[in-house]
Amino acid sequence: MRKVMEKTGKALLGEMIAECLAVMIIVTIGDSVAAMFSLYDPSPYKQAYWGVAITWGLAVTLAIYVTGSVSGTHANPAVTLALACYRGFSWKKVVPYWVAQIGGGFLGASLVYALYGSVIQHYALANHLDWVNDGAASGVFFTHPGDFVTPLHAMMNEVILTAILVLGIFAITCEYNTVAPQANSGALIIGLLVAILGASSGFLEGWALNPARDLGPRIFCFVAGWGRAAFPSPGNYWWMPIAGPMVGGLVGATLYQTLLRPFMPARARVTTTAAD
Repeated sequence: MRKVMEKTGKALLGEMIAECLAVMIIVTIGDSVAAMFSLYDPSPYKQAYWGVAITWGLAVTLAIYVTGSVSGTHANPAVTLALACYRGFSWKKVVPYWVAQIGGGFLGASLVYALYGSVIQHYALANHLDWVNDGAASGVFFTHPGDFVTPLHAMMNEVILTAILVLGIFAITCEYNTVAPQANSGALIIGLLVAILGASSGFLEGWALNPARDLGPRIFCFVAGWGRAAFPSPGNYWWMPIAGPMVGGLVGATLYQTLLRPFMPARARVTTTAAD
């Protein structure tokens, strides 16, 4: 029994390390391209936002290829919650995965600051921006509502966008979906799914889609000196990129599991065979 517990504990530790590294990879690459977009004038991405979106998406693909064999690469608390509700993921692992994912977001943001810290400081000075009052360059690290978007509208957007994300992930990874990508190509399609969501809606509020992607860097920024620009942030927005994706993930998973999966022909054949 002791050996079994030790083995289980060691396996969970490996999964947590993998989840931490996955989110760290995503945030390091994604926030770095956000820095390229925001801090430079002229920015190479101002007239080519698809470059920002595809970079975020391929960061997700890379994270899956690096860590998928260890943890399955949830890399998103909303995905972890949806998998626990509908795909048999252990509820005992949910909170440890969340902690690891948020920690990965913190570490990723710290790496981005190590890369771009001097550029951020120059940007703030050149534009006469204060870190706390103006949130200078904070958009590099975490999300805000865009122009003409209220905080509540932004949260509603995150519910919708994350529902589409998790609906797609559930479809791509469903064993009964015969038109889903096969073998390792699923990682690329999930990355492209993230990219098309960003390309179509990134200006609304930065398409967080992932509580760890927003909360981990926000915690780092609070520690690093952004203060109330990070927490509670203007309009007390800090909790909305957490709540919106968590609700949206459940909505997307529920839509797939109740409206599509029961009618998969491959599932029906398996059920009929088992009944015979």
